[in-house]
Amino acid sequence: MTTTTETAVTISVNGSDVSVAAGDTILDACTAAGVDTPTICYGPTLTPVNACRVCVVELEGSRTLVPSCSRPVEEGMVVQTETERVNHSRKMVLEFLGSGVDLSQAEEITGWMQQYGAQPERYDNPERMNEEVKIQDDLYVRDYDKCVLCYKCVEACGDDAQHTYAISVSGRGFGARIATEFDVSLPDSACVYCGNCVAVCPTNALQFKTEFDLRKMENWRPEDQSVTTTVCSYCGVGCNLELHTQDERIVKVTSPDDHSVTWGNLCIKGRFGWQYVHGDSDG
Repeated sequence: MTTTTETAVTISVNGSDVSVAAGDTILDACTAAGVDTPTICYGPTLTPVNACRVCVVELEGSRTLVPSCSRPVEEGMVVQTETERVNHSRKMVLEFLGSGVDLSQAEEITGWMQQYGAQPERYDNPERMNEEVKIQDDLYVRDYDKCVLCYKCVEACGDDAQHTYAISVSGRGFGARIATEFDVSLPDSACVYCGNCVAVCPTNALQFKTEFDLRKMENWRPEDQSVTTTVCSYCGVGCNLELHTQDERIVKVTSPDDHSVTWGNLCIKGRFGWQYVHGDSDG
């Protein structure tokens, strides 16, 4: 997350000087320089956890590649983002991810896989989870076969947003997954159904039940959806809602990351309490 100060720091990114505020990260500097840097575990409203490593860059004087999302800038840094070493590292990370999980609904990640020439099919991985989708309510589902363990949902449920701490990483190795405490069902857990974990998930491992049902019927059509920004009607806080509608029905609700009230976060009413708009019993 960008920290605004009065002190400017100048670094070199791919041969061009760029100035950012002290406390900003290399990723902030790359963005300011117009460099598109792939990220999976990073979110503008979340604390970097350095889990995915696809944002790594080459830093002059550093023995290893450094994660741009968390490394603060220092005056005079010389950064390269498109070297053979960087591109090869990103390609390998994407291949490993693609060989272990289902990325079919992670459009941004699959786009990067094409960009870097990643070929996950090179790895025959019999250790996929192949778990059934967890459907324990009518609000959202959990599909661990799509989870890349980016930790974004854990951060959103914890210190960075909700402070509920209902979920964390459980297990080790190929058995590691996001789970509730003692792996109890969601209704029996500390989950308050704010859906902030769903909002930050980059792979659709967490997704609205409405979206899941439409995809199952092969009727999920993002290209035919419109997004309307409005204000939540439940209380006076003033949270902004983005209503995603298809066939004149709301199919999911998000909130802008840059809104000064929500920063992308909502409560259960704002995220899921919109069925009354339809005025029928099957909404």
